[in-house]
Amino acid sequence: MLLEKLSMTAGVPGHEDAVRDVIAAEIMKYADEIRVDSMGNLIALRKGRKRDAKVMLAAHMDEVGLVVWSIDPSGLLKVKACGGVDTRVLVSKSVRVGPKMIPGVIGGKPIHLQKKEERDLPIPMEGLYVDIGAKNKEDASKMVELGDQVVFDTQFESIGTGRLKGKALDDRVGCAHIIEALKKQHDFDLYGVFTVQEEVGLRGAQVAAWAVNPDLGLVLEGTTAHDVYPTEEHKSSTFLGKGPVIVQMDASMFAEPKLVARLVEVAEARGIPYQHKTTISGGTDAGRIRHTRAGLPVTAVSVPCRYIHSPVSIIDENDFKNAGKLVEAFLDSIDERGLPR
Repeated sequence: MLLEKLSMTAGVPGHEDAVRDVIAAEIMKYADEIRVDSMGNLIALRKGRKRDAKVMLAAHMDEVGLVVWSIDPSGLLKVKACGGVDTRVLVSKSVRVGPKMIPGVIGGKPIHLQKKEERDLPIPMEGLYVDIGAKNKEDASKMVELGDQVVFDTQFESIGTGRLKGKALDDRVGCAHIIEALKKQHDFDLYGVFTVQEEVGLRGAQVAAWAVNPDLGLVLEGTTAHDVYPTEEHKSSTFLGKGPVIVQMDASMFAEPKLVARLVEVAEARGIPYQHKTTISGGTDAGRIRHTRAGLPVTAVSVPCRYIHSPVSIIDENDFKNAGKLVEAFLDSIDERGLPR
């Protein structure tokens, strides 16, 4: 399964090389042009039959994780967050370090040795470390280097009834959808843009959008779902099993209303379930694309993900599939009716 391959590949911000290689191999026979810009964004072009417009699909390759900051005398690795990692869930998690994928475990002060006031609070990042089984600093330095990425060692798998579990579903779901979209030729030029460093400030998207200068952009994402009891419905943000999310606004942008309207129209015409977010926290590459050049029309279609920005997330497989159908329907509508005006 393509999504499994993408999920199991390591790539924190600034270390997206392996993810980029997997994607490039997948799209090579469909894209007419493939290039990597100075930031590391992978930009693929599927030329259109008429070449009368430029449409840009964007998804970020990077995932939240850690980076090695220093090695202490005992051989433990001190780390820093790379992206918005929830430190409350890090202790005891299995990880892989560096290009050699060295196995390790995130450790902290044992609960038996903590003072009462320490037990009432999550261990801060400076109190965490990665144990790779090294005897001392010299031993650890033979296995890893400062700046090496640390990724969660999470197995992708199907669980329960129609659910998928894995790491980095934010945003390997979006990467998978773009790969599928590039397999089909349209009248317009279709750009598939796989961005870098989204999790540390939406950095790659702005550079890529400036270079492509599309007529419109559609960001494909994984987004927060907190549809668990007893959360009130309006605080759940999104819900697993209710379809992909058509984003009207978030903390980074107001979506182009004409794009939102077209997405709703094609979803209803093809019987594709969809939902809107009930919260506006968080942001996506759409925020940077929206503010590029003189302002580009953009919105996002997202797959609801439980436990986002943690070592493991869960999505509904039908939501994932329906998001792909919605993207295809949207692109087909541009062939049929032109750009949303």
